[in-house]
Amino acid sequence: MLTAVLYGLAASSALAIGAALGTRFSPPKRLTGVLLAFASGALISALAFELFEEAFELGGAARAGIGLLAGAAAFVGSDTLLDRYVAGHSGPDEREVVAEGSRRGVGWALLAAVTLDGVPENLALGVSLVEGASVSLLVAIFASNLPESLVGAVAMREEDRDARTVMGTWLACALLLALAVVAGRALAGGLDESILAVALGFAGGAVLASLADTLMPEAFEHGRPLNAFATAAGFFLSFVLAA
Repeated sequence: MLTAVLYGLAASSALAIGAALGTRFSPPKRLTGVLLAFASGALISALAFELFEEAFELGGAARAGIGLLAGAAAFVGSDTLLDRYVAGHSGPDEREVVAEGSRRGVGWALLAAVTLDGVPENLALGVSLVEGASVSLLVAIFASNLPESLVGAVAMREEDRDARTVMGTWLACALLLALAVVAGRALAGGLDESILAVALGFAGGAVLASLADTLMPEAFEHGRPLNAFATAAGFFLSFVLAA
């Protein structure tokens, strides 16, 4: 369990670092887009060669596939409810509003989105620890948390929020996501292989949905033309770490 605590703190520390930078600087959108593209590539590799591969080996195609689709459906359903609550409609336009960083409340909207993305990612990290430490997934989550919290903190600062309030809010989010890693490890620790396969598939599906819905669209919108190279670099680094 100590490993889960350390991994949770390491993954969530990126939120604190990004928020600290965001309260002081306003980085170019292209930079954050490239960072998100790098994180996307790293997550794709970690999912393909660790999470889902492990689920497939433990439970076969049926259990792993059912878990994957269920995880994606759970994320899409939760994300749709979030969009309706924050943006007042069911579409994904809230992401575009967040990216603009100019309207009231977008910093808080991004915080909610980061939390929604981060919970399944960190649960997946905790679940993966049952079968051994997943360094590549840890790196991928760290790489995605950093630019998201940085952009969110910048948006909050532009909304005239106090720097102490911004930091406190993102630190609370970091604590929540660190606890998600511990929870994932604790919940998966006593499962047999067939159920663990579904759990790993479910976590992978949720993360894959967050990639398609959030990280990659943002990377494409703001990281061109370097987003493709950054995605490839993230994939390669994660693959090497998983090998």
